[in-house]
Amino acid sequence: MRSPELWLSFVSLGDKLQLDQKDPMNLADATVTQLLIPVEDFERSVSFYRDVLGLPLLFSAPPQMAFFQCGVIKLLVGVTPAGQKAQRGSAIYFSVRDIEGVHASLHAKGVEFKAPPHVVNRSGRSETWLAEFVDPDGNQLALLSEKTINAA
Repeated sequence: MRSPELWLSFVSLGDKLQLDQKDPMNLADATVTQLLIPVEDFERSVSFYRDVLGLPLLFSAPPQMAFFQCGVIKLLVGVTPAGQKAQRGSAIYFSVRDIEGVHASLHAKGVEFKAPPHVVNRSGRSETWLAEFVDPDGNQLALLSEKTINAA
């Protein structure tokens, strides 16, 4: 872990001095710990994320917020305050090992996917698979899976 001090050094450029600043107080080493998912209907959203997607509910503070665990990330499902417009735009990608199996399970629970799981990128050693869907409030979600290509 870097110390929070500011490092400064001077580099001579002819007769001018340039300040070379390396600031360890940035987000380069940070980790994302929580994401907000704006919703309109609290109970419907809690049911979707807990019962349909199967995310463990950590705790809730009805009628505004519910917190779910997704790996090392907490998802805050929060009702947008009255008079404020929900800010939508970031998609959340859930990394899964068996994309076909998770897709089939969620589809059986009523989740409507834009398309079945499909390859979106191939390299010499792996494929990236994707299956996109939305929650009841229109937030963009997706299943994502990296598959190793077996050499013949």
